Amino acid sequence: MPIQLFKTVIEKTAYGVCAKIGDKIGISKKRIRLFFIYTSFLTLGSPIIIYMILAFWMNMKNYVKEKRNAVWDL
Repeated sequence: MPIQLFKTVIEKTAYGVCAKIGDKIGISKKRIRLFFIYTSFLTLGSPIIIYMILAFWMNMKNYVKEKRNAVWDL
């Protein structure tokens, strides 16, 4: 069970980056994923670092956008 949960979390965060970039630019998600894979092989992993930074940034934007309830709004 923990392995399936880990896989689900990784798929949501990792594949979400390519989907978001693809939607903004108007390019297929599959092409963006292939681009990251090929450039990772050619440059020995530097696009993976950029990819992880983008994933982190997207998650931080979600946390910032969430509305926090005040104590007296309960």
